[in-house]
Amino acid sequence: MRCLVQRVSNASVEIAGQTVGAIDGGLLILICAMADDTEENAVQMAKKVVNLRIFSDENGKMNRSLLDIGGAALIVSQFTLAADTSRGNRPGFSSAAPPDAGNADYQRFCQLVGEFGVAVETGEFGADMQVHLINDGPITIWLDI
Repeated sequence: MRCLVQRVSNASVEIAGQTVGAIDGGLLILICAMADDTEENAVQMAKKVVNLRIFSDENGKMNRSLLDIGGAALIVSQFTLAADTSRGNRPGFSSAAPPDAGNADYQRFCQLVGEFGVAVETGEFGADMQVHLINDGPITIWLDI
């Protein structure tokens, strides 16, 4: 499982001009299920993301997690995180999970994040989406499990 996590002041996702998910303060999580993912990968990634200490404490140090600040998560599936450009300029995506498995892993990850008590908003798996965000910091972290 692969994630690109961004600390945001706000973020939203639109499909065909309609907002389908939006948050004020928290994390925008772009996630890709990989072909070899297991249930344990989703559990580990959810735990890692909600406990990632990238929010400022009272001293201005990145020492607080999404759970600590009571922030929300906008979780958007993005199979292009599996891009392999090692053989040229056209990316290959063969390491991404097939669509049915990818959707199941995506839905499970969203559920797991919610089980930590985080308010979760989502995009729509496989849809053409427009993601809007204000990256706070900017803070952007790449995670692989």
